[in-house]
Amino acid sequence: MSEAEDPYLSPPVQRAARLLRHIAGGDAVTNMAATARALDINRTTLLRLLHTLQAEGFIEPRGGGKPGWRVGLALFGLVARAFASEDLAEIATPRLDAMAHELGFSTHLGVLDGREVVYLIRRTPDHSFVSNIRVGSRLPAHAANMGRAILAHWPPEQVRQLFADAPMQAVTAQTPTSLPALMAQLAADRAEGLAWSEGFYEAGIASVAAAVFDATGRPVAAINLSGGAAEFAAARPRIDQAMRRAAEDISRRLGWTG
Repeated sequence: MSEAEDPYLSPPVQRAARLLRHIAGGDAVTNMAATARALDINRTTLLRLLHTLQAEGFIEPRGGGKPGWRVGLALFGLVARAFASEDLAEIATPRLDAMAHELGFSTHLGVLDGREVVYLIRRTPDHSFVSNIRVGSRLPAHAANMGRAILAHWPPEQVRQLFADAPMQAVTAQTPTSLPALMAQLAADRAEGLAWSEGFYEAGIASVAAAVFDATGRPVAAINLSGGAAEFAAARPRIDQAMRRAAEDISRRLGWTG
């Protein structure tokens, strides 16, 4: 039986789901007519869906004076709880805890949501530098090294499609702000096997990220270690080894065979 013939399907719910996927995929709905055409619904229905999804917390205004919408914290909360019950969080959390306390830096796990990285796990040491990033924080994937670590293992054409019509704002002078610059950075990250950052996102802060793979070899998340630039530089050899071991261990426990 096709979807069109299934009497138990709810068209309003289907339209809402399509709209959420559209927004998560990068359409901020800044052009109501274009989005309505893309989803094959009328503008009145689109407006009602937007207001309903906002009321439920599934989408929210983009903020910062930008028009349009982005996925909201309520939807993130659902996703985070789903991840918390799955292997990824259960496997990664003790490994991130161990690294944070062994090395004295903050550790994180994030996933890609459209063109943003969403932080799902944060573990901090008992001393030294403590990250001010919170669970649920969103950072632009082209600028944050967890985003770079994941995108470096995407097919290049998929990366180009994701960023084709997207402005890449500079967070620091080192942020890639064009598609060619981003592709070059991702190629370097892929060759290195880690995505390093020294002041790439915040002056005086250094970090490194590594992709986490599932049983199919797909990069499903990234882990990150962050700290003060001077302390980070002094511990870089230990950090390098620890990050590679942690990413490989988490990936293998998810079924990745290398």
